[in-house]
Amino acid sequence: MTAQTGWEQGMQTKKRTGGQLIVDALEIQGAERVFCVPGESYLAVLDGLHDATIPVTVCRQEGGAAMMAEAYGKMTGKPGVCMVTRGPGATNAAAGVHVAQQDATPLILFVGQIETRMRERDAFQEVNYRQMFGSMAKWVAEIDHADRVPEFVSRAFHVATSGRPGPVVLALPEDMLVEEVIAPQAPKAQMVESYPSPQQMAELQTLLAAAHKPMVILGGSRWTKEARDDFTVFAERFKLPVACAFRRQMLFDHMHPNYAGDVGIGINPKLKARLEEADLLLVVGDILSEMASQSYTLLDIPVPRQKLVHVHPGPEELGRVYAPTLAINASPVAFSSMAAALEPTRNTPWAEHTDAAHLDYLEWSGARPEVPGMLQMAHVVDWLEHNLPEDAIIANGAGNYATWVHRFHRFREFGTQLAPTSGSMGYGLPAAIAGKLKHPDRMVLCFAGDGCLQMTLQELGTAAQENAAIIVLVIDNGIYGTIRMHQEREYPGRVSATTLKNPAFVELASAYGFHSEPVRTAEEFGPAFNRAVDSGKPALLHLHLDPEAITPTRSLSDIRAASQG
Repeated sequence: MTAQTGWEQGMQTKKRTGGQLIVDALEIQGAERVFCVPGESYLAVLDGLHDATIPVTVCRQEGGAAMMAEAYGKMTGKPGVCMVTRGPGATNAAAGVHVAQQDATPLILFVGQIETRMRERDAFQEVNYRQMFGSMAKWVAEIDHADRVPEFVSRAFHVATSGRPGPVVLALPEDMLVEEVIAPQAPKAQMVESYPSPQQMAELQTLLAAAHKPMVILGGSRWTKEARDDFTVFAERFKLPVACAFRRQMLFDHMHPNYAGDVGIGINPKLKARLEEADLLLVVGDILSEMASQSYTLLDIPVPRQKLVHVHPGPEELGRVYAPTLAINASPVAFSSMAAALEPTRNTPWAEHTDAAHLDYLEWSGARPEVPGMLQMAHVVDWLEHNLPEDAIIANGAGNYATWVHRFHRFREFGTQLAPTSGSMGYGLPAAIAGKLKHPDRMVLCFAGDGCLQMTLQELGTAAQENAAIIVLVIDNGIYGTIRMHQEREYPGRVSATTLKNPAFVELASAYGFHSEPVRTAEEFGPAFNRAVDSGKPALLHLHLDPEAITPTRSLSDIRAASQG
């Protein structure tokens, strides 16, 4: 426990409102930024923020605010902080809470609440948040007494970051926020690392010594650059082929000779075969849910045919779906630090297997398939691969367009990917804004489909107001592409509810103060991108993609014909 500063001790002897205590606690816990949509239900907190050192980003809709906070938590490993008003504000914010739950991201959502004496009367915008968020958040609570604010906020930071990280929701009754009390502040929460035992690491050594075709899958959260570096040392020493789970590609350098590819939607068939043929699978940080497990077919349930070493910071995840040969309750940081010290007990006969896996990845990601229409996305991706700085942050939401990033972009550095494993549309824009606010000196790109962008389009205003000079690439094919693809496969020729009549994105972005341009051919892209960067402003490039170009390798006509044939 750390000693309290004079300022913190002063808070114990001076009356403060509940709202002020919320802000005091956030400052002590090291909150770097608050994302919010204001509401009259928590005016006392907004008043406390007026004199605080914490910057406040005013968002346009609560879903966008919660996604920005979630993305901030992804980048920092510390809880992103979001504040919204009661009722409609909270229900809108649920989209970001769900992302945090599925992506194992630390997030704290503060929700304004009706006065305590009005409960159970269906008061204006009344919601029972324990019921609403109970299955989505790690902890949901309502602070009834102002003198317990420091306790609750400290606990929220502990819960959000412990074990498998996730979201916490704290409801703030309006009368509690104006109550004046004397309350001692709780010290800053410290993240607890869980370490493997020496016996477990020795058993891992034994399993590796007996293996002939081992494979590694990295995923989940609670990683740091240092943990990635430590794991790289371990992988190099044992010559292990390393794959990354769905939308966790930044956990290993793609040009490293041990990298084998990503285990997600549209997996390289050669990588899938290697995972199925593996005799030892080391999974660190991930839970191998539906996308990474190829709809739960990659490993047998409950007992995988491969020997499975499962490393995870949440003990409740070990054995929940897959019965491991060796279960290690440890964070990626702790495990990687100990793994880096291991030495092989014999030669590694799978070195050629590792080399071949990397060559398979290079071939898979290096393909540049032609698609129908004037705009060739392969050439756009190729230009980006030759011109983006290695530390550029790429954010995206959900949709077929994201394949162009996940398959063809080669992530080199840690902290360069913001993508929802929950598959939430609308995530890319708010995530990119959060990324730019955290790293103003780095290039930040948002990849978004036309349908995806319009889920949180209003946050263009947030980017403009914060002067967050992101570059938004709108991949516009005039349809909900992923849904149309499935529709043509299941009900060929029967188009329903998947066509979009889109706004003039260039004009709309310009109205927000963005630099904006249309892009209709790949030849136009490079010069337009450079002009966007040189503008020094938030920018949007409107890429017009033929709707037939539904995936990098198949057209809608191909899918329809296959379904009808």
